[in-house]
Amino acid sequence: METLERIIAEHPFFAGLDPDFMDLVLGCASNVRFEPGAYIFKEGHEANTFYLIRAGKVAVEIFAPQHKPIIVQTLGVGEILGWSWLLPPFTWKFHAHAVEEVRAIALDGKCLRTKCEENHDLGYEVLKRFAQIMEQRLEATRLQLLDVYAPRR
Repeated sequence: METLERIIAEHPFFAGLDPDFMDLVLGCASNVRFEPGAYIFKEGHEANTFYLIRAGKVAVEIFAPQHKPIIVQTLGVGEILGWSWLLPPFTWKFHAHAVEEVRAIALDGKCLRTKCEENHDLGYEVLKRFAQIMEQRLEATRLQLLDVYAPRR
């Protein structure tokens, strides 16, 4: 039987995390499911959760005036969704919707922020891991915008 502890411990994002930190993270975790087409979050709304994707695909989108939504990245199994919960003003910078049924572990950002404030070693470990995620997302957005707006030859 799969337990939250085992699922989180085996997720690439938390690979190698100190077992004491893992116990702190577990207290903020729950299972969630999203049907195809459901919005997981929307730009501008309060951001207090992030997700470890266990099954399915999620489209991360930005909106530009007079354009259809631009999918900047599609995330799947083993990936992390959401980093806006980490830094003030704690609002989503993108939209995300389930492309197909999604099963994930939701981690309560308020809960984890509190634990990171109380244990700065945990906070530093979480921040290092999210810095890599943010860098990947910014690069994906940059490449997508180049593809959309670059002059055609």
